[in-house]
Amino acid sequence: MSKGGKTGDDAFNIERVRQIIELMEEHGLSEVDLQQGDEKIKLCRGSASPQFGPPLPAAPAPVPVAAPAVENEGTLTINAPMVGTFYGRPNPESEPFVKVGDMVSEETVVCIVEAMKVFNEIPAECRGKVLEILVEDQQPVDFGKPMIRIQPSK
Repeated sequence: MSKGGKTGDDAFNIERVRQIIELMEEHGLSEVDLQQGDEKIKLCRGSASPQFGPPLPAAPAPVPVAAPAVENEGTLTINAPMVGTFYGRPNPESEPFVKVGDMVSEETVVCIVEAMKVFNEIPAECRGKVLEILVEDQQPVDFGKPMIRIQPSK
């Protein structure tokens, strides 16, 4: 732990580390960082695996399903639930999932968004008539980007 095998006043000798661990337990501390000259040590309690290097960025929040967003004029948009590539048809030789004028229900698949080689079918999640397809086939989409405009029906 220390250079040259020093003991005594060295903050990183095993006895000193044990004392620090006892103090952490006594005072309910979960983490302690120590530095002495060029040497550093980080003690963590309650972690299943040790951490080396800089902390990792937090995981992204779960992406909500493509819930239609309320738009002006009483229409809804189906927004991209993730960053990816928009596909309006299951494969290049197939008919589009939906066309302007089509009626959709909550379960109707309206497009696919590919993200990291995973093809995610996007359902309409509302009932209504397709008014406009706002994205070209194979165009990149950002999270929340409107893809399809729907006139809701009751």
